[in-house]
Amino acid sequence: MQRLKLFIPLAVFAALALLFWQGLKLDPNAMPSALIDRPVPPFHLVTLEDGSQKVDRSVFKGHVSLLNVWATWCVSCRVEHPYLNTLAEQGVRIVGLNYKDDVDQARKWLAEFHNPYVLSIVDADGRLGLDLGVFGAPETYVVDREGIIRFKHVGVVDERVWLRDLRPLIQQLENQ
Repeated sequence: MQRLKLFIPLAVFAALALLFWQGLKLDPNAMPSALIDRPVPPFHLVTLEDGSQKVDRSVFKGHVSLLNVWATWCVSCRVEHPYLNTLAEQGVRIVGLNYKDDVDQARKWLAEFHNPYVLSIVDADGRLGLDLGVFGAPETYVVDREGIIRFKHVGVVDERVWLRDLRPLIQQLENQ
């Protein structure tokens, strides 16, 4: 019995090593969302482009879209922005969500770095972002023709993310 007690630390170590080994296989960027397969939350907000036109979630009806959360204070958004312009030039429909940002700065940003968005929604107080479960900018959602969120990506959208995650899903949704 005394000898058996000597193996307890070894058994505990082996169990912890197995758990840590399994943890290495997990994607650290995977951020599950409770909104997958649910509609975009209701909102009535103004657009950045003119500041007076109010829009609601009906902007997603009839179109497969990317909903991209961005802000001028977001360093990663600056990295992502040129690729979003490339996607827009290829015909990808992108709706922007300008998150907790200064409206004048955001307009200057789009004038300087070009505007990939069909429209950009102003979420000055972050309420829509909160309803979406935004962790931080940038975040990108794939929204189907019915306004249902089908995928969430946290972080920069680049060619790798586009080819691996977003494009196949968008193509599938457009063919339905």
